[in-house]
Amino acid sequence: MNKKPRVLSFSGVSGGGKTTTIKHLIHQLDHAQALYFDDYEFENCPDICEWVEAGADYNAWVLSPLITDIQLLLKDESLDYIVLDYPFAYLNDAVKDLIDVTFYIDTPLDIAMARRILRNEQEHGMSELQSDLHNYLIRGRAAYLEMEKTVKTNSDVVLQGEWPTVLIVDRIIDELRKRSV
Repeated sequence: MNKKPRVLSFSGVSGGGKTTTIKHLIHQLDHAQALYFDDYEFENCPDICEWVEAGADYNAWVLSPLITDIQLLLKDESLDYIVLDYPFAYLNDAVKDLIDVTFYIDTPLDIAMARRILRNEQEHGMSELQSDLHNYLIRGRAAYLEMEKTVKTNSDVVLQGEWPTVLIVDRIIDELRKRSV
């Protein structure tokens, strides 16, 4: 019997809770594998701010390494789920047909920024805080707003990012049960 894993995609702004949610979800799902967009290096990938300023063509991103890994995992009959930390929902033509369900974690920008500051402070200390905040105000905020305008509206399920992770994961599992009937 050729059983194909279901591909779940999670999008949201940086600091929105995608990675935390996916890590918790993987422990709740049987036979699941996660792939994280930030673990990949894509050739000729655009600068995010310049990309947004130029009109945010989602097909400008050549995502071959990620696509290759998804295709390999789709052949793994021991998997039930492939969970993607992936920012574009259905908007990249090369990836959209590989995805079964897209989730958007809708986190208010102030909460997302606070989480980013706390995360970056743990990783780099406070030295980069001013630079990060300056970049956000000058250029980065447009990328956050682009996500809300296009990716959120192209997602199947919108989750409240200010909810505790356990509630978000419960909502995802409920949604998967509804969709498997």
